[in-house]
Amino acid sequence: MKIAGNVFSFILLSFMWLMGAAFNKVHGQGTSGPAMVHGEFLIKLKGQPQVFKSQSFIGKFQGKTQLKAAYGQLGIHHVRVKPNENIEDVLQQLKNDPDVAYVEPNYVIKLTLPEEDERSIQSFGLEEGYQWLLQRESQGVFSATSHSQLGVPEVWQKISSHPQQLPVVAVIDSGVDYNHPVFVSKGAIWKNELEVAGYAGQDDDGNGYRDDVFGWNFAENNANPMDSDAPDIRSHGTHVAGIILGVTQPYSSEAPARIKIMPLKFLGSGGTGTTGGAVQAIYYAVRNGAKIINMSWGGPHYSQALHDALAYAYSQGALLVAAAGNSAKNNDVEPMFPANFPIPSQLTVAAVNDFDNLAFFSNFGVNRVPISAPGVAIYSTSVGGYRVLSGTSMAAPFIAGVAALVMSERPDLTAYQVRNLIFNSASHLPSLMQKVTEGSRVQVLATILNSQSHLIGERNPPPYDPSGGSNASRAPASQEGAKAGGCGMISTSIFQSWFSTSGPGAPWSPKSRLPFVLGLTLLPLILWQILRLKAQITDFANRRRHERFFMNSAIKVKIGERELVGQMNTISAGGLSFQADQMLEKGGLVTLQIQSPNGEDTIEVQGRIVWSEANKAYGVQFSEEKSEVQSWGRFLKKVS
Repeated sequence: MKIAGNVFSFILLSFMWLMGAAFNKVHGQGTSGPAMVHGEFLIKLKGQPQVFKSQSFIGKFQGKTQLKAAYGQLGIHHVRVKPNENIEDVLQQLKNDPDVAYVEPNYVIKLTLPEEDERSIQSFGLEEGYQWLLQRESQGVFSATSHSQLGVPEVWQKISSHPQQLPVVAVIDSGVDYNHPVFVSKGAIWKNELEVAGYAGQDDDGNGYRDDVFGWNFAENNANPMDSDAPDIRSHGTHVAGIILGVTQPYSSEAPARIKIMPLKFLGSGGTGTTGGAVQAIYYAVRNGAKIINMSWGGPHYSQALHDALAYAYSQGALLVAAAGNSAKNNDVEPMFPANFPIPSQLTVAAVNDFDNLAFFSNFGVNRVPISAPGVAIYSTSVGGYRVLSGTSMAAPFIAGVAALVMSERPDLTAYQVRNLIFNSASHLPSLMQKVTEGSRVQVLATILNSQSHLIGERNPPPYDPSGGSNASRAPASQEGAKAGGCGMISTSIFQSWFSTSGPGAPWSPKSRLPFVLGLTLLPLILWQILRLKAQITDFANRRRHERFFMNSAIKVKIGERELVGQMNTISAGGLSFQADQMLEKGGLVTLQIQSPNGEDTIEVQGRIVWSEANKAYGVQFSEEKSEVQSWGRFLKKVS
């Protein structure tokens, strides 16, 4: 099956490359439209999320679209238009549907390192790099020649030896080298303890992800969020994770980690990802206990779905940290996202150099960029070694590390309080007064000392509506920003808009149509191979362990103190599928009372809510097999 999966990926990537090349030749690089994934959309339904509404929507469009993912509490569905359907027609039908609040493309995200970084990147092996790092950490030096006075070594002497909790920091990025000795020796990597069977091909915790022991790879849709050291990625996520850990304790310390890093990979081959992948990673992070979300990426194009996902994270008590961007632009005038989202628990971070001046590449904005942190020539972990990198991508995780340090000391504080504590404890420097809010540069010692006092500030976060027109500017930034993105930016010049098929920028000359026509000629063969391999993979993945039977009867479901009645569809010794008129969340614990087909006995079972992509229905995975179900088989019709 691994070979089949690789062949499937090769065919799909080859097709995407061919079609992307065709459109790049037709439209040319650097046009005004944002890049997007062909035929994929993120759709928000109106009103409160409800199962019956979701099922109705899926059923209505199941002949025209394929459901790739659904985010229960967000009410967002990620769909792909089926190959035999006209994309424009389906898009118009989606927009006209009375249950749809909005439809937006699945934008392409690309992580690119600025040219200046290419000349300053230094790489070190494990032993050489570790010794070089040890020479600096005792002085609190976070860059090659840092003179910033941040108070980190003093903090290490003042914090408690036994943290009250280990806050989980989600690194949504290019992945993390979770086998790096620095992370392994300290136990710094988050582990999903509910995946009790390890890598056994099963979804033990019923959260919809099989074998997600160390997080998830949303770029390739598998359980391996390992980082890459390819030129377009440069161990970006691993470098970010190392900065977060390095703020909370010295690398040389033998003490276990005070935090847990959750690797969530959404930037894959070539450093590319999508807003759909970012939304899915944010939703996963919150649903699996992340208290801090680090986002060392961004771009000039507004996404309502991304905004909704981060607003949901805020409502669930997560602190958000975003990189300001590396285009040397004013975010107050030319917005970046997610940097410009005014979410109350978010800190957007600019980069300063060794002398507390704004880094030459860093974005700024006295209204939209509240704080700064070291971001020039930062030394941290890389895949299989260590590396020096620069960018606001490096400044953001410094703030995430400070937040994690506070939460490990004061788990009673809300994310909103921690955010304000970091901001209110910052140093106010004249060199930054016209660059970031109040000239703020993080001051770690003051932050920790203030956290130990009782002057913390308002505990309850204010309400926040991401759909409000005043919350964020939706005007796209100038396209020059797309060219000079830099570390932690969205590049919009990989694939051109698939909707710009006429008008300026679309000169469909016979010569320019050749690559496109060639792609369409090969399309039937490519689709046949894809569907054949996908069927084989799906057949293997959905192979049943137990006989399953049709069972059309009422079922009583208890969720905490709530009790509702649903309609059972099928049942086996390992679980059942059903429909209900209220919203259910994947991974939620439920207790069920089930009456036998002949009505002679009733059994009570416990399990977790799961979603069946194949059946487009919710189900319950029993916590233990129920042998009674097998004996009911003589009364029931078997599912083929």
